[in-house]
Amino acid sequence: MKVFTGARLFDGKRFLDDHALVVDGAAIHALVELKDRPRDGEQIDLGGGILAPGFVDWQINGGGGVLFNAEPTVEGIARIAAAHRREGVTGFLPTVVTDAPEVLAAALTAARLAHVRVPGALGIHVEGPFIDPRRKGVHPPEWIRPMREKDAEALIATRAGVMVVTLAPASVPHEMIARLARSGIVVSLGHSDATAEEAEAVFDAGARAVTHLYNAMSQLGSRTPGVVGATLADQRVICGLIADGEHAHPAAYQAAIAAKGPRGIALVSDAMPPAAGGPDVFELQGRRMTRVGHKLVDENGTLAGAAITMPDAVRYVALTLGLPLAHALAMATLTPARLLGVDDRIGRLAPGCRADLVHLTDALDVAGVWAEGRALDERGARG
Repeated sequence: MKVFTGARLFDGKRFLDDHALVVDGAAIHALVELKDRPRDGEQIDLGGGILAPGFVDWQINGGGGVLFNAEPTVEGIARIAAAHRREGVTGFLPTVVTDAPEVLAAALTAARLAHVRVPGALGIHVEGPFIDPRRKGVHPPEWIRPMREKDAEALIATRAGVMVVTLAPASVPHEMIARLARSGIVVSLGHSDATAEEAEAVFDAGARAVTHLYNAMSQLGSRTPGVVGATLADQRVICGLIADGEHAHPAAYQAAIAAKGPRGIALVSDAMPPAAGGPDVFELQGRRMTRVGHKLVDENGTLAGAAITMPDAVRYVALTLGLPLAHALAMATLTPARLLGVDDRIGRLAPGCRADLVHLTDALDVAGVWAEGRALDERGARG
């Protein structure tokens, strides 16, 4: 048994002062008032800061120098997991972007195996190729295509754990969207030039998420609300937000959070290989990508993912935007866990939940990480 004291507890929704967290093995046993804490077991005085659920990131393309598309293997996922685990991420979706069919097939197989072999690997996020070429971003146009019946069957058959599929109605009919959603796949609208009416039809068909709000989608206009407007207006939908100060204007971030609240925003890193300790330059499908600040750009200056980690996103929301810290933390823990349907196990501090924890300093830097109740050494492996 471990008894954590000396830090404020954030349970996924609110802060608890003068409380202790009791962990028994891999699971949380109890949250108790400090005076009622058990006196036996290992006493861990954190010496200040915040003890929160481990971060949940549903869009990680890479990190620590590894790109999932380039290494669609269990080992590739494990290396990405280790890099981001040092940053407090204890649950994540390796994300494969638009690529050749054999790359997608390898990624699906690797994710299925990693789900049971790699701590924190929750499944997979398939971002393309079933998107709108008019909003492709850096996705290679030669691989963008409509979803066929056999594609839907393959996605449904290979799902293990959580699967998110980012798609656009330009490439996927509503009946196929509904079929994916009924099978348990989290359908996310993204890379789309859809009208607001088309977006609403996708939500009615079963989509419950939007991938990186504002980026690679039709924008909000007074008479043409686009995907952005439809998303902000629909409380059924949780949207991803790359909170790095680069992918959107601060006022746009503020507007989204004001419209959706912390229950409707699930922060993502959209991390590429430079994040979590990787080099500043890497290749994406034969094209040179470079870190510029917190963003990544191709040779034409087009945005190509981000170089942040989840603590960066939390700090940006809380310290730069000045929003309540509880909201920032909820958007990095409970809300993404709820989107992915795993909030009964992770994303909150509650009895029976997995003891995935991150200890943050008052400056919101990562001071310690525990996965399934066990501390991580400096290499990000379980110790």
